[in-house]
Amino acid sequence: MATILITGGTGMIGTRLTAMLADKGYEVIILTRDTTKHTPSPGISYASWDIDAQAIDRDAIGKADHIIHLAGAGVADKRWSQARKQEILRSRTESSALIVKALKEYPNKVQSVISSSAIGWYGPDTASSLKEGFTEDAPADAAFLGETCRQWEASIEPVTGLGKRLVKLRTGIVLSDRGGALAEFRKPVMGGVAAILGNGNQVVSWIHVDDLCRMFLFAVENHSMAGAFNAVAPHPVTNKILTLHIAQKLRGRFYIPVYVPAFVLKVVLGEMSIEVLKSANVSARKIQQAGFDFSYPVIDKALDHLLAG
Repeated sequence: MATILITGGTGMIGTRLTAMLADKGYEVIILTRDTTKHTPSPGISYASWDIDAQAIDRDAIGKADHIIHLAGAGVADKRWSQARKQEILRSRTESSALIVKALKEYPNKVQSVISSSAIGWYGPDTASSLKEGFTEDAPADAAFLGETCRQWEASIEPVTGLGKRLVKLRTGIVLSDRGGALAEFRKPVMGGVAAILGNGNQVVSWIHVDDLCRMFLFAVENHSMAGAFNAVAPHPVTNKILTLHIAQKLRGRFYIPVYVPAFVLKVVLGEMSIEVLKSANVSARKIQQAGFDFSYPVIDKALDHLLAG
């Protein structure tokens, strides 16, 4: 079976993806700054890399048939100071540069690189996108996340010049039972409050974590895939609908809908509030036309699975 080298393999998405790949018989090598903190298990091993020093385990590159590149500082983990914004950008572009450097300098048999990107690429909805959804040929937004995604994708693009197939998955809001956005939605609900952000009409383009991980695997195995694909479920919902659905699943009728005004979000979140309040209706048509079948295409089915028990 093929060997897959993963960056960001210890994060929320990477952990689930690693388990999925190992279950299917792939050999998985996870790149980490400190291998002593991790214990190998059947089919899963660890190798070192250091983005700041632009150093990477040569043997790991030599063993890999495919690379899945997930690494990057969490966009929503901290308030966006100028230093944090630089960290968000550099963690993506410099990790990509290290992969490109390694593939240039070390003998390898890597066939494909599947790189994470994000729907932050797209700006606020337009009349056209509200009707049809943003497609992959739309230009990158000029705001911080759009520019970050543009540089992120550009930084991994040189692998195509090395004869490697490149797929970039522009990931939507990932819903998981192991943290991330869903955990933040749950917090006020557990106190009996369904916190609707702004007017609640902004479109949320989401994806179940299992569908996202299956999509990375699909991109590895589907050798005709190349270029950018939106990694979002085919049926986006508004923030209000998502919030109320979560509340109903968790509390039945025992919750109070509360609208959190935009100005409050701006005070609490700063510049990040722009993204929280932004409506982005993103199309899944291209990945569906490539043959991908969603296990969780609608929000009810996704929440039933993630909130069960």
